[in-house]
Parts: sequence; C-alpha cells; structure tokens
Amino acid sequence: MNEDLNRPQGRYFEELTPGTVIRHRVTRTVTEADNVLFTTLTMNPQPLHLDREYAAGTEFGQPLVNSMLTLSLLVGLSVHELTLGTLVANLGLSDVVFPQPVFQGDTLRAESEVLEARESRSRPNAGIVVVEHRAINQRGEVVARCRRTALMQKKPSAFHP
Repeated sequence: MNEDLNRPQGRYFEELTPGTVIRHRVTRTVTEADNVLFTTLTMNPQPLHLDREYAAGTEFGQPLVNSMLTLSLLVGLSVHELTLGTLVANLGLSDVVFPQPVFQGDTLRAESEVLEARESRSRPNAGIVVVEHRAINQRGEVVARCRRTALMQKKPSAFHP
C-alpha cells in the first residue's frame, strides 16, 4: 500500500509557527449559479443577491455575491494546504470583515498567516492555532478577512514514544 495516499495534505501543529504565510494554490471564480444556490439554500431572501433589477438600482449596479459565500470560499480555499486531514476541530471565527464587494465573475485566491500557536492544555496530541485568512480578488484587492482558531493535530511522532 502506498503510504503517501494515507498522509494528510494539511499541516500539523508543529508546522504552523507564528509568521508562517501560506499562499493557497487553488483559486475560484464565483458564478451567478454559485451565488443564487448558496443564497437560496441558506434561506436568505436579500434582493441584493437575487434580484438583478433591484441590484441595478443600488450603488453597486449589479448583484453582490453573498458575503457568507465569500467567507465559506475563503476558508474552503485554505483547506487543502492547511487543515486537510490534520484538523481536529474549528474552535471559532472572529474579526470577519468584507472591505470590498465581490461580484459574479470575480476570481478569488486566498492566503493564510499563522498569528498564534500554543499546545493544548487538555489534549497532548493537539495544539491551538490562530490563523488570519485573506481572500483577494483578481485585481489584488482584499475582499474578505477573518481570524480562525483551530485545534490541530500534532505529528504522530511528537506525542507517541
């Protein structure tokens, strides 16, 4: 059996030292279908997201992408290189801001910066990491930012003799 297939793609606690910046490789262009589906699945009737005529009369002139979709994409874009197979649990999101609007057709990329890391007091096999995620559009504008606190696995050799 190929052991590489069983190795998590994410990073272990020991690999997440403060100051580490990860520029995630996967990008995502947001489509009208994404926005309508997400907005309706989450029971949000906001016409800014669903009604082209209504949105045309706003300062934006077109539908806005639902900010909760933007936040979900931001975290999702980080998973492969950060937490895939190494996350124990998300402990919280804070300081969520959307400094620029996102429109249908925008392409988002993400980067994550480790702000804090400490060993868990109750779990010898894990540590707590605080990361700032940033979503950036094709024009280089930060469109979303948040802090995420996660309980991360330690490398198996770090807690097993």
